[in-house]
Amino acid sequence: MDLRKQLAVKNDCYKTGTKRKSTKGIFWHSTGANNPNLKRYVQPDDGALGKNIYGNSWNRSGLAKCCHAFIGKLANGKIATYQILPWDMRGWHAGTGTKGSANNDYIGFEICEDAKTDKDYAMKVYQEAVELTAYLCKMYKLNPLGKDVIIDHAEGHRLGIASNHGDVRHWLGKYGITLDKMRKDIKAEMDKADPKPTPPPPPSEGELYRLEAGASIMKEVPKELDKAGSFTIVEKQGNYGRLKSGAGWIDLRQAKKR
Repeated sequence: MDLRKQLAVKNDCYKTGTKRKSTKGIFWHSTGANNPNLKRYVQPDDGALGKNIYGNSWNRSGLAKCCHAFIGKLANGKIATYQILPWDMRGWHAGTGTKGSANNDYIGFEICEDAKTDKDYAMKVYQEAVELTAYLCKMYKLNPLGKDVIIDHAEGHRLGIASNHGDVRHWLGKYGITLDKMRKDIKAEMDKADPKPTPPPPPSEGELYRLEAGASIMKEVPKELDKAGSFTIVEKQGNYGRLKSGAGWIDLRQAKKR
């Protein structure tokens, strides 16, 4: 993930500054327009975006919408994410459905669409969206496999918490992307980023050594062990080996491995 920040400080949503009271999940959108370039939506140019000469980015007043981030192309063609609202701010991205608005408890981001014909681009922005969502789920301690935690605009409308749009699956669905796949891929990304601890190896059975009669080999070993015999070594430090019995250490230079 290439996450950058360029807050839309001129957008009326940002200026309103309303904080979200809770965070239930992450809401996926796509722009519905053939323009994969971030500069169309995110300004001012930071040297990586490129300039929008038309002045129609989302960093302006009089625009009754604002999401938390955009995913799309930089000026050099690489894929990146730009955060344009603080994550804890109430966005204007979902609209309203029959049961209210997902704006109240979802973080929403937009993926910049192209002409919906370039699978390579679609898969790159999909992966960026998966990584961003995994990052946000970790931040807000969300389980992406939980009920309605990860939704898109089409699902938001079905649930009655968003306006009537078909994104993102009207586009990514062409390449086999379903809500179930999105959720599983996000969970896999979280697991990859947070690997489970490797269990410790089982105790070593050690190596068997034989001590020769009369050898001067003791280091913190009781006197009764200062004689010929076979002993198991479970740890080595320099020239010394620790006895499995717990009695102490022997000098391996004076012992033969069996």
